[in-house]
Amino acid sequence: MFTSVDDVSTRLAETGYLASPAMATTVFLADRLGKPLLVEGPAGVGKTELAKAVAAVAGARLIRLQCYEGVDESRALYEWNHAKQLLRISAGRDESWDETRTDIFGEEFLLPRPLLTAIRGDDPKVLLIDETDKADVEVEGLLLEVLGDFQVTVPELGTVTATRRPFVVLTSNATRELSEALRRRCLFLHIGFPDAELERRIVRLRVPGIETALAESVVRVVGALRAMDLRKVPSVAETIDWARTLLALGAGTLDETVVRDSLGVVLKHQDDIQKAAAKLDLDAL
Repeated sequence: MFTSVDDVSTRLAETGYLASPAMATTVFLADRLGKPLLVEGPAGVGKTELAKAVAAVAGARLIRLQCYEGVDESRALYEWNHAKQLLRISAGRDESWDETRTDIFGEEFLLPRPLLTAIRGDDPKVLLIDETDKADVEVEGLLLEVLGDFQVTVPELGTVTATRRPFVVLTSNATRELSEALRRRCLFLHIGFPDAELERRIVRLRVPGIETALAESVVRVVGALRAMDLRKVPSVAETIDWARTLLALGAGTLDETVVRDSLGVVLKHQDDIQKAAAKLDLDAL
C-alpha cells in the first residue's frame, strides 16, 4: 500500500491524520512485512482512527471486530443461520438426513463474522480488532490461529485461507496485559499524548476556522490538566471537542468564565472538574 515512510505520512495527512515519524515508520513496516500492528495507548489518542485512515488511503474495506467481555467465536468468526436451517429442514421432510445435512451446512446458511470476512475474497481490507484487552483471554487463542496463518477452519466446509492478507490493526487501552504469544505476532506501536506542536497542528487541521492563538491556548490548558492528578486526564479527542465547542460558542480567548462553563467537555468526572477549577491558573499559562 505504501512506497516509503514519507508516503505513509503524506497520504495519512491527506485524510486528516497527522502521524509522528515513529507511527509512519511502524505502519510502513507492518504493510511491507505483512504483520499485524498492535497499537497501545490511552483512550482517545487516535488508535482506532489510525486504522480508519489506513483504510481510507488504501481504498480498502474496513472490517471491525469490537471486543468486549463475553465476545466469543460465534461473534468473531462465524455462526450458522439456525432459523433458516430449520426452515430448510421443515421444507425437506421427505429427504434423508444425509441429503439435508449437506444442504443446510452450505454457504447459503453461513453467517461470516469479522475475522472470517477479513480473510475471504481478493479485495483489499483493513481488519480492525478494537479494544483487544477487553476481550476474554480465550479469545486470544482464536486470534493466534487466525493471525498466525491467516486461515480459518469451518468443520463443515473445510479450511478457508486468505488469498490476500488484510492489513491488521489491534488496539489496546492496556486495561489488562495481552499475552506474549499475541504480542510476538505483531509489530508494536505505542501512541501517547502528542507534544504541544503536533497537538496544535492536529487541532488546526481537525477544527477548520479556529484562530491560531485560541488553538495554542486550548493545547496549553489541556497540557496543564494532564499534569494534574485526575481520574481521567483529557486525551486528544477531548482537545478537539473542546476546540470545536469554543468555536461554536464564538469564544475568541480562554478566560475563567469560558473555561468554567465548558470544562465538562474535556473532563468527565465531577471531582476532576472541581479539582481543575481550583488549581487551574490561566494567568500562569
